[in-house]
Amino acid sequence: MTSLSFAGVLQAADAIAGELPPTPAWSYPALNQEVGAEVIVKHENVQPTGAFKVRGGVAFAASLTGADRTAGLVTASTGNHAQSVAYAARLLGAPAVIVMPHSAAAEKEHATRLLGADVVRHGDTMGAALDHARDLAASRGMRFVSPGDEPAIVHGHATVYLELLRRHAGLDAIYVPVGSGSGAAAACLVRDELAPDCAVIGVQSAAAPAAYNSWRAGEVLEASCATRVAGVATSRGCELPLSVMCDRLDDFLLVDDGDIMAAMRLMSSAAHTLAEGAGATALAGALAHSARPGRIGVICTGGNADAGELAELAVTPVLAAG
Repeated sequence: MTSLSFAGVLQAADAIAGELPPTPAWSYPALNQEVGAEVIVKHENVQPTGAFKVRGGVAFAASLTGADRTAGLVTASTGNHAQSVAYAARLLGAPAVIVMPHSAAAEKEHATRLLGADVVRHGDTMGAALDHARDLAASRGMRFVSPGDEPAIVHGHATVYLELLRRHAGLDAIYVPVGSGSGAAAACLVRDELAPDCAVIGVQSAAAPAAYNSWRAGEVLEASCATRVAGVATSRGCELPLSVMCDRLDDFLLVDDGDIMAAMRLMSSAAHTLAEGAGATALAGALAHSARPGRIGVICTGGNADAGELAELAVTPVLAAG
């Protein structure tokens, strides 16, 4: 498997520069008060697909051979990676097939189709959808795109942290939501080069702990996936991100889905930001972390909230009295 490097991150940054401008990163007094720390929110929810993963898609598109472009792309996703690959295929004028588990939101299927991809529903989990995508790629002679094990995609995701740490060099810690682990591994790559004293802390739903279990064990494992937070709903770790996370991730937190929904509501009120569940997972981790330092970065990885997540916004009050 091709290794990851900071040089690869810089190459990815050059590849996406003409397509995706830098996203904003700033703090909000109301959010700082609630968290008890200075919080810099990196707003990947403003990307053209509504999530950071489009960076990986654009970088991946730039890395493909002519044969891959002609053959077309096949992947599996609950939504944001799906749109990223569909976006990349549209840039190339290539066909794309996306396998989604039956649990994926209808809104995300619709958004993926609007980008020109074909969508196939298969399986109850991401693991089952991924296995079917591999079979489809083999049978149709298309290029399978792993959500977590493609170096060009991880390097593209790392440009989030390249932008963040170039603008906010004094962060004590960065909290990163974890599904496949590509974002957490990407953060470590950039942190090691630009801000070695900044901790990188992964955050995953306790109802889908595959990456967390893999990190603790030092090998790729599977786990049950019962979370209702689609963007972190993975049932299997990924080898490439794990190869970085095992040695370089400073901490890894598990939070309840209820904590993620509460963070989503807080983000909407105190940071004027509609985050999907995965986009609020980093904030949920920061709120739950007893060792939280004084100046932190929180990645709002996406704003593609589905109908169920939107309904959660009105469930309880957001800010504490006073």
